[in-house]
Amino acid sequence: MEVFKKFSSSTKGALFTALLLSLSLVQPAGANDWNLKDKDGTHYTLSGLSGKWVLVNFWAPWCPSCIQEMPDLNSLQQQHKNLQVIGVAVMYGSRKEVMDVVTKKSISYPIVFGNEDTAGDFGGMDGMPTSFLYSPSGKLVGRHQGPLTQNEVEQAIEQKPDAAALFTH
Repeated sequence: MEVFKKFSSSTKGALFTALLLSLSLVQPAGANDWNLKDKDGTHYTLSGLSGKWVLVNFWAPWCPSCIQEMPDLNSLQQQHKNLQVIGVAVMYGSRKEVMDVVTKKSISYPIVFGNEDTAGDFGGMDGMPTSFLYSPSGKLVGRHQGPLTQNEVEQAIEQKPDAAALFTH
């Protein structure tokens, strides 16, 4: 990924578009198929998080909308013991670049160094940030493209009718 830094912003945009198109062609894996290892070596599986809401958030360190939603995701993680937020960094130049953002934003939820295959395991992304919400029973509630607020996620986990349109299948 170090080579990625050498590309112009227009080339990065074209590569990003090509990546998103290729990822959107991947079929979603079964709900229990994912296994994520965070930056500290801890493994997270959907079955291992049974009984909790799980929000898997794909982001990139160069994505302003991704960075914008981080404080709300951090607050969610700290305030809701029945929710596990997992951030998956993709399309980054170096691990240091990712960790600089994590440190600057004082992120307390697990961060995974992901890649195109990781995104494919969840059915791909159509843009960034993209989040996947799972119910405590392990069922995929849906995906959301774009930044989320703390209030929106809280409404979704409280299963309020207004939140139904936030996460699509």
